[in-house]
Amino acid sequence: MNQPIPRELFFTKGVGTHREQLHSFELALRDAGIEKCNLVQVSSIVPPGCRIISRTEGLKKLKPGEITFCVMSRCCSNEPRRLISASVGCAIPVDKKTYGYISEHHSFGYNERQTGDYAEDLAAAMLASTLGIDFNVDESWDEKKELFKISGKIVGTRNITQSCVLRTKDYSTVLAAAVFVF
Repeated sequence: MNQPIPRELFFTKGVGTHREQLHSFELALRDAGIEKCNLVQVSSIVPPGCRIISRTEGLKKLKPGEITFCVMSRCCSNEPRRLISASVGCAIPVDKKTYGYISEHHSFGYNERQTGDYAEDLAAAMLASTLGIDFNVDESWDEKKELFKISGKIVGTRNITQSCVLRTKDYSTVLAAAVFVF
């Protein structure tokens, strides 16, 4: 039996705080706009030809109770003054007949830029390895972007990242997600 392949993808993020950990996660899902779906986490492949759409457009296409596939990163803590972050990175090849990669990364003590850059690096490294591009993850981001331009095989990378500094002993959850639409 052939499974349907997603034709569209959008990115979203959210944060929630509550005295109960599960409720903080629910509030983060609400902030991201995906609380009404039955989320199924999948791994890291962007199907060939999958179009990236806006969050607004993507959320309009979701129906309450629908089984919704996503790549999600989340992080939770109840330690006051703790910095938490969650990110999803994406790398798309030039050849639209080739699949791309999505990565998820969460961290403690790293800000949005640091976490987002790392998630982007992960996605780019996975894509580069499948395209046969020699890729050193220890190089700086600018050097990697230059490598992508030289190779001509990667259109672009992006990330969506959510962070927060906990203000109380309540739980806070941050999440970032790439959500597939059929």
